[in-house]
Amino acid sequence: DGQFTQAVGVDVDTTGYVYVVDASNRRIQRFASNGTYQLQWGESGEEPGQFQGPSGITSDDSGHVFVSDTLNHRVQKFTSSGEYVLQWGSQGSGDGQFLYPQGIAIDSSGYVYVADSNNIRIQKFTSDGAYVAQWGQYGSEDGQFNYTFDIAVDAARNVYVTEGYSGIVQVFS
Repeated sequence: DGQFTQAVGVDVDTTGYVYVVDASNRRIQRFASNGTYQLQWGESGEEPGQFQGPSGITSDDSGHVFVSDTLNHRVQKFTSSGEYVLQWGSQGSGDGQFLYPQGIAIDSSGYVYVADSNNIRIQKFTSDGAYVAQWGQYGSEDGQFNYTFDIAVDAARNVYVTEGYSGIVQVFS
């Protein structure tokens, strides 16, 4: 408890809880803002609440936690205490499908953005997993990507996307 093998993602919710993605141990750990370990959830597998390569994590104002489950090609939604709520996505390149999703962020309106890394795009969903939109394709021009890796959204709902190989950050409305 409170130790990591491969800490790859971190998020702080509106109440001050700190969530850490412990990828190699296929779990999420929650801490108080002072660093005191509180609880954990997840284990290796493909069933709801299990992970194969969790990476990105974000939380909303309602106390839900969203985790990109990279090797299972999906996003899972939990309560702040780790209770499984729902999941969406499957392996593929269609709308709402993923090839190794990584970064994940949520905006002030509750939309969830996912860096769909190997599909080289960003996908946007409602907080219940309904597909809304997507953008991006392979290339080196503005609005194109080499490899989408991480994502963040600011208070004005600008979307920041890092690329894993090119070393640049692009900003979208």
